[in-house]
Amino acid sequence: MSSAPPAEVTAPPASATRWWSPRTWSLRARLVVTQVALLAVVCASIGVATEFALQRFLMNQLDDQLVEAGRRSAAIFELPPPPPGFPPPPGVRGHHRVPFDPEEGPGPGFLNAPGQAARMVGAVVAPDRPVDAGVITTAGDRAELSEAAVAQLAAVPATRIPETVDLDGLGRYRLIGLHPRHGGTQTIVTGLPTAVVDDTLLWVLGMFCVLAVIALIAATTAGTMIIRRQLAPLSRVSVAARKVADLELDRGEVQLPTRIVSVDPVSAHTEVGQLGTSLNRMLDRIASALSARHASETRVRQFVADASHELRTPLAAIRGYTELAQRKRDDLPPDVAHAMNRVESETTRMTQLVEDMLLLARLDAGRPLERDSVDLSRLVVDAVSDAHVAGADHDWSLDLPEDPVLIEGDEARLHQVLANLLANARTHTPPGTSVTVSLKTDTDAVVLTVTDDGPGIPATLVPDVFERFARGDSSRSRREGSTGLGLAIVAAVVKAHGGTIAVRSVAGSTEFTVRLPRPGSQGTHRMDQSGT
Repeated sequence: MSSAPPAEVTAPPASATRWWSPRTWSLRARLVVTQVALLAVVCASIGVATEFALQRFLMNQLDDQLVEAGRRSAAIFELPPPPPGFPPPPGVRGHHRVPFDPEEGPGPGFLNAPGQAARMVGAVVAPDRPVDAGVITTAGDRAELSEAAVAQLAAVPATRIPETVDLDGLGRYRLIGLHPRHGGTQTIVTGLPTAVVDDTLLWVLGMFCVLAVIALIAATTAGTMIIRRQLAPLSRVSVAARKVADLELDRGEVQLPTRIVSVDPVSAHTEVGQLGTSLNRMLDRIASALSARHASETRVRQFVADASHELRTPLAAIRGYTELAQRKRDDLPPDVAHAMNRVESETTRMTQLVEDMLLLARLDAGRPLERDSVDLSRLVVDAVSDAHVAGADHDWSLDLPEDPVLIEGDEARLHQVLANLLANARTHTPPGTSVTVSLKTDTDAVVLTVTDDGPGIPATLVPDVFERFARGDSSRSRREGSTGLGLAIVAAVVKAHGGTIAVRSVAGSTEFTVRLPRPGSQGTHRMDQSGT
């Protein structure tokens, strides 16, 4: 007996299996990616906050230095010019004299004062006078500024508040404008470069990125190992469930392990432990239900076998008496003769039903079949010839290879397979239907195909077509003498030979395909060992 094929998981479309779709990722991958993403967000947040705080701190330091340099520059600007004969002799310093030449080089004189930082810019902005501006080079000399840079320095107000300006040809600077301490209309502009701050921030950012990458790699590696270890029990549960799903639970006796998932008592309260415990309980219940079902099926099949065997004797007696009565039908009243004729026809039909049920019971019990060399080509020719006689209103055709096709099996049962398939095509198709029987050899199997161009099998009946007592048209099947066991016997005999049978039916085309193992193949070896 064959049942409906197990439901298979439909492969998702290609668009749904793209690697960037999180729905297609495993739970382990999702956890690792989520962990790394959260760590990356935390690292980025810490980096941004660190950079912002460090930038504020360094800028405040630079502003303090700038204010101090500005005040020093304003104080030096108000010093009187050096006396004649500057510089003084060594070791001689005036009380208010500074040992530097304010007239040396371009720019205001306070740029030559000791203690001024390299790359510092200075300018004196006075109404109706050219801007006196310059910059201290890295070598300690004074250099001129471009006209654009001078204009930018002249635009700095004397608000004593530092501001950032991108000076032409020099880069980013913090500038401050001050008035002389003792009054005056001039504006003393002093500026320090922000390069040190920018370089420090860039170095810290680079170091932080390197450390973040190392941390992410370490977190990914460690997270993968930890998550894999933590999800190992869940993987065992999945493997166990897959093994149970692969078992043929729809027929025969099924042996399920009592404890298919090992659950540590210490972790039984966890989610994975509860899942494993629930799966074990479910499998225990399934095993009990399957055992009860198998026992019930065994009793039913044994009853059918016993009943079929016991019914053969009374049916043979009834048939004998009806044949005896039929010999003297001329002496019987017409109604009695008609009744005896009906008794004989129904006895014949019931005898065929009992024989079919007895055959199925024997196949269910694993009775060994005869194993001889069978010329399948000759069986096909004989079966089609018989079908042509029984269904002359159908168009029968053959498609056979030139060489005989030999297999090992039970010739009588294989002939019954052919006869039942052809009878099924004849019974369930209208007159004029073309039925083609083809036979070909594959690498390890013999393929027998019975195809007709009839109306087809209803889609709702296709999954149950090999079930016992399955009928597409009950009235017609009964009129033609069908018992509803023909295709069930076909499936059982094919399975007993180690083969398979499949059906494909649409409107205008129905095809039954039987695959039987060739001599020496794995399927034949299984049949030789088990007899089923």
